Amino acid sequence: MRTKQKRRVCILLPNKQHLDCTVRVKARGHEVLNSVLKQLGVSDLLVFSLAVLRDNEYLFLDLDQKLSKYFGKRWNRVSATVPFIVFLRVQYYVENGQLILGSKVRQLYYAELRQKVLRSQSRHQEALFFQLAASALQAEVGDLEQREGNEEEGRKHRRYFLPEDYFPSWLIKRRGREYLLLHCPVLHGELRGVSRSQAILQFIKEASSLQDGPVTFYRMRQEKKELKSSILLGVAVKGVHIYQGVEGKLCLLYDFSWTDIDRFTFRGSRFEIAAVGSLCLPKLVHYTHSAFHSKHVLKHLSDSHRRHIDTRDAVNYIRQLEDMQPSGVYKEAYICDTARLRQRLQSSSLTSSMSGCSVAAGTSTAWSKEEEEEDLATLTHFLLVLSVFMFTVAGFELCIDDPEEVFVDNPAEVSWLAELVHGVSVDGPLVLPSCWAAVTMEMKQVLRRRADEGVSVD
Repeated sequence: MRTKQKRRVCILLPNKQHLDCTVRVKARGHEVLNSVLKQLGVSDLLVFSLAVLRDNEYLFLDLDQKLSKYFGKRWNRVSATVPFIVFLRVQYYVENGQLILGSKVRQLYYAELRQKVLRSQSRHQEALFFQLAASALQAEVGDLEQREGNEEEGRKHRRYFLPEDYFPSWLIKRRGREYLLLHCPVLHGELRGVSRSQAILQFIKEASSLQDGPVTFYRMRQEKKELKSSILLGVAVKGVHIYQGVEGKLCLLYDFSWTDIDRFTFRGSRFEIAAVGSLCLPKLVHYTHSAFHSKHVLKHLSDSHRRHIDTRDAVNYIRQLEDMQPSGVYKEAYICDTARLRQRLQSSSLTSSMSGCSVAAGTSTAWSKEEEEEDLATLTHFLLVLSVFMFTVAGFELCIDDPEEVFVDNPAEVSWLAELVHGVSVDGPLVLPSCWAAVTMEMKQVLRRRADEGVSVD
């Protein structure tokens, strides 16, 4: 009898590993998440949440709801021997990897981004894929070994990775495997000396520029009676993207920042986006699979906007810290056929010839190891306390029987976090809650040391 009251849940992780747990029949999402936290040995997953695959689409669980709501009658009928599949996926993408505290969580985030890069269709951002591949190789392989020898040995040496593991299939088809094996190691070599953790942070930062990278997509229909979904709604860090499928390709129709959107409205499966009046755009109306989908998409949109508001000051603060570092040497590599380039240079101008080449740029930092470790320790200390504030989001209730509106343009209250971010200086006074005094002193000491060494803090 006790066995019938238990259910097995298998949680698939972004790194292709899995975890197993056993829960009660009446268990809620929080119980599975707590088991994942315990098995991974972390206190919080921050940007991750649990999701189920519904109508070939990922939907994030409302962790306060019973699991039976997501698995239906099969949950009550099946015994504990058959596992139910749940996915650990990124729910909130970030602009800067420093916002993700803890190496395990950051590596899981990196693993999911890696897979999204391989599936990306952003064909107009070819150069970015070379940068991403170089950062990924530095994170996973380390420094490129330098070898001297004849051309044949050099060619063999370049085959230390499979293009399929680092580039989308369309790019491999466009350029060819030999082309990627020839030019990618050049960019990888430029990252010599960059640590694994730094390379992962660089990959996360670069991937945030990928149009369809750090985005969660939901399929929608233009008309209620349409059989096939032709619209994709993308929930991104800074807003919402609307795509339409045309002849097998995705065309970006609208790119709304959070400040561009007046409100979202769901009535059953009907979904509306109202832009702010200054944009002079009509109200956009699309249709989801069901009212069940509508509720979860609306919650994701609302929580993502709230998360963006809660973390934007922290993002600006981290950006300020990065700007205080000494300027790195800008390195640039032109990925093109040199013979063809020489011919084009002879017959046309430099500007026109460069437009036919794919350019990939990588940046390497030049501060000393001692300074890096000291500043990283200080920053980690600061962010550990800061994360308690940043990632606390109040829950809200939704009703799908009546129209549900979420307004996105309400001004957020100015918090003491904003005062902290904008008030940090070398000599200026700063009024903070008492618990921040020690952290602030540490940060100010770093800034003073940098000022004494002649590094600009403006």
